[in-house]
Amino acid sequence: MAQTIYNFQVKNINGEAISMEQYKGKTLLIINVASKCGFTSQYKELEEIYREYKDAGLEILAFPCNQFGSQEPGNEEEIKNFCSLNYDVSFPLFAKVDVNGEEAAPLFTFLKESLPGILGSKAVKWNFTKFLVDKNGVPKNRYAPTDKPKDILKDIKEIL
Repeated sequence: MAQTIYNFQVKNINGEAISMEQYKGKTLLIINVASKCGFTSQYKELEEIYREYKDAGLEILAFPCNQFGSQEPGNEEEIKNFCSLNYDVSFPLFAKVDVNGEEAAPLFTFLKESLPGILGSKAVKWNFTKFLVDKNGVPKNRYAPTDKPKDILKDIKEIL
């Protein structure tokens, strides 16, 4: 099994292959997102945190997912436009992924194995589940969709 997230490759929102190695030395907040979710307004706080801490080494990586209530029905272009127009998102967006099941993106399988949820559950429960990863690519904390970005800022700042 992989030891860090640097062993994975993902696709950005434009469909280009990206090695997670490009984030070496950065603190990462990896999130499965959706445009039509009750938690979608978290984009606002995420963008504020990103703008304030990106120069200190924070990257927020957003992975759209349509597995929960079909709340991300759009294609990549629609997702990109939604995030730009509604929240002026400047942090990296990635191609739509599954986070659970047989088709789950390997990165999310690794994150879930590294940081099981409540009662040891490995499944992502809903959109806006957050994974905090340190500068060495090691997953450190998992947060529920109900955990607002500003509520986890203390943990982010501790490992920046």
